[in-house]
Amino acid sequence: MLSIVIPIHNEERAILPLYDRLTAVMAGINRPYEMIFVDDASSDRSFDLLANLVETDGRLKVMRLRRNFGQTAALSAGFDEAKGEVIISMDGDLQHAPEDLPALLQKIDEGYDIASGWRKDRRDNLVMRKIPSRAANWLMSKVSGVDLHDFGTTFKAYRAEIIKDVNLYGELHRFIPALASFYGARIAEVPIQNPPRTGGASHYGIGRTFNVMFDIITIRFLLKYFTRPMHFFGRVGLVSSSIGGAILAFLLVKKMMGYEIVMEHGPLMFAGGLLIMAGLMMFTTGLLGEMMMRTYFESQGRRIYAVREVRSQEAKTGGGK
Repeated sequence: MLSIVIPIHNEERAILPLYDRLTAVMAGINRPYEMIFVDDASSDRSFDLLANLVETDGRLKVMRLRRNFGQTAALSAGFDEAKGEVIISMDGDLQHAPEDLPALLQKIDEGYDIASGWRKDRRDNLVMRKIPSRAANWLMSKVSGVDLHDFGTTFKAYRAEIIKDVNLYGELHRFIPALASFYGARIAEVPIQNPPRTGGASHYGIGRTFNVMFDIITIRFLLKYFTRPMHFFGRVGLVSSSIGGAILAFLLVKKMMGYEIVMEHGPLMFAGGLLIMAGLMMFTTGLLGEMMMRTYFESQGRRIYAVREVRSQEAKTGGGK
C-alpha cells in the first residue's frame, strides 16, 4: 500500500488540479493507496475544498492542524497518520509533477529505502534561489556524506520503517535523507520536473538560506556526535583548558623570575583564567549531554542501531517457541 502525504497552506487554486492528476497517475500504477492532505491552518478555502472531496473519495484523508506549525510539522503529522508500507511526500502547489511519482516508486522497488527527487533543471531566480540552493546542497552533501544534488525538495518516496524512525523538529524535513543515513538507509536520486508555480506566492526566500546554514550545523552534530556528545564538547574543553593552562603556566614562570605580571600581563592572565573556566564548562556540558542521551534512549526504548534483516535456519523453518 502507498501513502501520499501532501502538506498544504493556502493552495486552493492548486488542490483540484493536483487531485485530478494524482488520481489519474495512481490509476495507472494499479496499487492500493491513500492520499493524506495536511492543512497547515490555511486561511483560504483549501480545507473546504478537500473536505468536499473526502465525501466522494474514501482513499482521501484530510488533517487540519490547529495553527500554522510549518512544513516540517505538517509532514510529520502526515507520516504519523500514514498506513502504507511506502510513503511519498510532495508539495501541494503543483511544482511537483505527479507524473514523476512512478519513477520514485521504481527506485523503491529496486531495493532502495529512499528515492529523492532532483530538480535537475530548476526554474527559479538565479541569484535569489539557484545559487544559494546549490551552495547549501553542496555543503550539506559534504557535511552529511550523503551524495545528493537536491536536499531541499519535498518530493521523495520512503519505506515506512525508515521514515518512522526519524524524528522531525524545526525545519529539518529537507534533511530527512541525511538523518535517515544515521540508520543506514540506502538512498537513490531521481531527476524530476520543476514546473513553474501556477498561482499563489512562494513561502521561501533568500532569508531561509541562513536558517538552512544553522540546520546544516545541527545535522552535522546529530550525525557525528548524537550518541557521544562528550567527544565534541570534551575536545573543545580540552583545547580551551590547555591554552588557558599554558598561559597561566607562562605567567607563573615570569612571576617566579621576579616580574610584576599583574601590571604587565593583567589582560593575558584574565584571558587564561577565562579559557580554563570555559574548558571546564565544556566538560560539564559534555557530561550532561551524555546523561541526557542515555536517558533519551533508555526512557524511549530506542536503540542506537537499526537492523535491516535477520536470517537463520529457525526463521526458514518456522521453528522456535
